[in-house]
Amino acid sequence: MQLNKLKVYFLLFRFSFSISAFTFGGGYVVIPMMRKYFVKDLKLISEQELLEMAAIAQSTPGAIAVNIAVLVGYRIAGLKGAVITCIGTILPPIMILSIISFFYQSFRDNNIISSLLKGMEAGVAATIVDLLIDMWQGVLKEKNLLLTLMAPFAFLANFVFNVNVLYIIIFCSVLCLAQSFIKNKLGGVESE
Repeated sequence: MQLNKLKVYFLLFRFSFSISAFTFGGGYVVIPMMRKYFVKDLKLISEQELLEMAAIAQSTPGAIAVNIAVLVGYRIAGLKGAVITCIGTILPPIMILSIISFFYQSFRDNNIISSLLKGMEAGVAATIVDLLIDMWQGVLKEKNLLLTLMAPFAFLANFVFNVNVLYIIIFCSVLCLAQSFIKNKLGGVESE
């Protein structure tokens, strides 16, 4: 039993470290990688659990990548798992930033590194689009008209009409709470 726990801790550290070390572009890029390792390969969590953790990670203060890693670690191995995945996630950026700060002048003036970072932007964009498509498919499977229409209307409100994102989030939250309240009320009436 102790060996299995150590194996799980090692897997959590290894995957969170490698995901953090080899993904560029922020927290949203981490989600497809976590899905690949923790949902599809290891089958330690479900797709729905990962999406719920992503929603929680987005709404809590701090970096999304660290937040979701901590939630995944906690779900798989409790508090120790959360600490292990947190360390595994923050260690690569700390190491990379330490090296870059030591050689800052050389990195700043190097055209190859500048070009390499520009090229990574395209890969990050493609990964985020893939994640959005997967999340949208999950919303469509819910067969909830409010959720299906919410994303395009939120996009239009922000992109076309320049409505502040904070107002969009508050409005959508109120709509979802109202829908949940109404469903619970109707569900309570039907069961009586």
